[in-house]
Amino acid sequence: MIEYDIIRRPVQSEKSVVLKEKFNQLTFEVAPDANRVEIKNAVEKIFNAKVRSVRTVRVKGKVKRRGRILGKRRDWKKAIVRLMPGQRIDFFEGV
Repeated sequence: MIEYDIIRRPVQSEKSVVLKEKFNQLTFEVAPDANRVEIKNAVEKIFNAKVRSVRTVRVKGKVKRRGRILGKRRDWKKAIVRLMPGQRIDFFEGV
C-alpha cells in the first residue's frame, strides 16, 4: 500500500486534542487492513517524524434513524500514534 492510502485523515476531537497536548500523541483515521508497522512507516515517511508507538482501535459505526428509516454509519479504524520526545508534526499546530 502507498502511505497516502494508509493514512486517510487526522481525527480532531476533544479527546485527540488532549492526547496531543499532554502525551504527544496524534490520532488518524487509517485503512481498515493496515497494521501497526505499516502505519508507523507511513507516518514517518509522510510527516518526517520519529514514531515511538502505535495503538489501533476499530470503531463501530453508529445506528442512526431518519424518520422510519434506519441506517448505519460505516465502521472505521483509528490509530493513535505516539511520537518520540522532541518530535512534532506542524500539520497539527494551531488547529
